[in-house]
Amino acid sequence: MHTGESFCKGDENTVTESVNENEKVTRLIKRKKHGLLRIVFGRVGLMLVLFAAQLVLVAALYEWLEELFGVLSLIMVIFFLGMMIYLFRCDMDYSAKLTWLWFIMMFPIPGSMLLFIVRRNIGHGKIKNMVQFLIGSTKNRLPYNTEVLNKPEVKASCTDALCRYAAKSGCFPLYENTSVKFFPTGEAKFETLLEELAKAEKFIFLEYFILDEGYMWGRVLTILAEKAKQGVDVRVMYDGMCEISLLPHNYPKRMEKLGIKCKAFSPIKPFISTQYNYRDHRKILVIDGKTAFTGGVNLADEYINRASRFGHWKDTAIMLKGEAVPSFTLMFLQMWNITEKEREWDEFLEPAPPVRASGWVMPYADCPLDDEKLGENVYIDILSRASRYVHIMTPYLILDGELESALIFAAERGVDVRIILPGIPDKKTAYALAKTHYKRLTDSGVKLYEYTPGFVHAKIFVSDDEKAVVGTINLDYRSLYHHFECAAYMYRTDCIADIEADYQTTLTKCREVTPQTIKAEKPSYKIAGAFLKIFAPLM
Repeated sequence: MHTGESFCKGDENTVTESVNENEKVTRLIKRKKHGLLRIVFGRVGLMLVLFAAQLVLVAALYEWLEELFGVLSLIMVIFFLGMMIYLFRCDMDYSAKLTWLWFIMMFPIPGSMLLFIVRRNIGHGKIKNMVQFLIGSTKNRLPYNTEVLNKPEVKASCTDALCRYAAKSGCFPLYENTSVKFFPTGEAKFETLLEELAKAEKFIFLEYFILDEGYMWGRVLTILAEKAKQGVDVRVMYDGMCEISLLPHNYPKRMEKLGIKCKAFSPIKPFISTQYNYRDHRKILVIDGKTAFTGGVNLADEYINRASRFGHWKDTAIMLKGEAVPSFTLMFLQMWNITEKEREWDEFLEPAPPVRASGWVMPYADCPLDDEKLGENVYIDILSRASRYVHIMTPYLILDGELESALIFAAERGVDVRIILPGIPDKKTAYALAKTHYKRLTDSGVKLYEYTPGFVHAKIFVSDDEKAVVGTINLDYRSLYHHFECAAYMYRTDCIADIEADYQTTLTKCREVTPQTIKAEKPSYKIAGAFLKIFAPLM
């Protein structure tokens, strides 16, 4: 049985539960209420009411202006034709153009208006301008070592060319003298993460897509509170979507009572805007500028299989020590400083002590507000340069034309392309959409597998025993087009052998997708996939 004890005097919501003598779990909110009441009486309920009120207001205005129907109709037709011309001239992915074309043809005026709102970033313009300013103004914050880029091994693999391309999007140098440790499960990462947090002396920067109270976050929060008491600069940032179902909107204030600086990235507001896209899907933890973590593992109990939602949760992560760590520090500060009046950079961006290790590492981030699809293009680069194999893990397979063509081309020229997907889905719509790609991919020689014990949340590319990517970037439109993402590209690092070994172990727990299994698929998935395919770029 858990025993509770007061952790923060004067704050009845802050409680530490002792699991055993060495494990203490801190909570800042009472055990979560679930179900309809939480929605109706919570912030989400208020948002739904306000959103509905906006729709009612629009309808009322339309009725009021009905007497001007002729003039309005002409304006709407001109607007519709203008948006159609814009759609064909803009630089949008062609798969997305087809979706928008269908949507506008079916619903001319609502579809045209929605396209206008999305492309104009209504409700999101301020953050877009600030993000672009911060990324642009920090492109030279970290020095590029040209000697590293000019090494024969780096040039022979075209890693130097990839690094130069990445520099168009931000400050992403290629580093050596960086050790990388691979974690094949969330549980393995969690234990090491707690050990490293306990060593912090100067600062802890933590940025995660999902933060949910429970055992995992409670253990981390206990250490963060202790470190804040010791004078360590502790900062926590989570995506604003957490306020929909996981955390109260005043959670940052509760954290501040523990001495922890905290904020939600782009909190959800009950107004029609594009801010429901552009979520912060990154997972970054930086300690003293010397140690960094990234990968698929969020701070919630299912990621360490402490809670079971979709069978066994298969996830992965990496820990970096050495010269590449400041790249993740800079990524965090760029997002943190969006809402800061006084921006701090240099005191946190001191060079990290080198660690003797083989290979090269390029941490990078993908921003949805620029014109570069860095996350997708890194994947395509690996596929196009592979000579023997490319092995992939991803929770979602909702591909645009370019990435699907890259997978097919690699397989058809003899590369062993394998993709491990979930056997138990977290979202049945995404599962149905993934299956719409199965036939074309398998017909071209791509081998697909489904993880029978449960859900695969890992985001991994590993190729030819030489290259690998571990990060947060899924193979779907949200990750590739709409989310802030991050990852580490690795060339000839020692951990690549561990990544491939884990891949082979995971394969033994998978069922292969074959023409027979595709034919025997449930009709519901086939029907849903065919229908949802139309909307895939918007999902």
